[in-house]
Amino acid sequence: MQNYKKILLAAAATLAFGSAMAAEKLKIGTEGAYPPFNLIDASGQVVGFDIEIAQALCAKMKAECEVVTSDWDGIIPALNSKKFDFLVASMSITEERQQAVDFTEPYYTNKLQFIAPKTADFKTDKASLKGKVIGAQRATIAGTWLEDNLGDVVDIKLYDTQENAYLDLSSGRLDGVLADTFVNWEWLKSDAGKDFEFKGDPVFDNDKIGIAVRKGDPLRERLNTALKEIVADGTYKKINDKYFPFSIY
Repeated sequence: MQNYKKILLAAAATLAFGSAMAAEKLKIGTEGAYPPFNLIDASGQVVGFDIEIAQALCAKMKAECEVVTSDWDGIIPALNSKKFDFLVASMSITEERQQAVDFTEPYYTNKLQFIAPKTADFKTDKASLKGKVIGAQRATIAGTWLEDNLGDVVDIKLYDTQENAYLDLSSGRLDGVLADTFVNWEWLKSDAGKDFEFKGDPVFDNDKIGIAVRKGDPLRERLNTALKEIVADGTYKKINDKYFPFSIY
């Protein structure tokens, strides 16, 4: 009987230990409509630079992570209503957003740059842009920059997704688009973008991109630690080089 009790106790201890060691489960939030950073592929999987970075961070934190998509306009409310635990969606760190969420250290730095048809005489000074119709994605740094800097001279069209802005540019309903340089770079490589090009220099070149968590969430510091680790051990560079022939860190 005594040996039987010992076996039961040992089994209970093993079960308890196994339960304690079970991987933490976290949900990654993203948009799924912003190539090459986050998009849904032909098989329905969410892929892209953001997703691979997020999964590398999860591996460092020894967490099991699944990806949850959300429309861009409601992505911060979705985070705060706990539909996911952290947000990796190429989100710029701004003072306004910092009132609603906390951000990690930047995981890359972006720029804003115009694109327009190759055949267009498209100069990017304010006088030359007067009267032009310019598109951008709604609730982005690009949209805000246009409103703050050119709202009095250009006709601004804001879109729910970046892809819809590109569709209107392709169909001639826009004179140009302002967006993140790396996202524009990806689109210009596509068949749809082959007749378009960058115009002028970047208009904003210090756009810091961070991972968002709910206010006060200690997950922020764990993500910061994991980010330092994937940069130090070369994981970040490996992911970067898969998507870009230059460093975006």
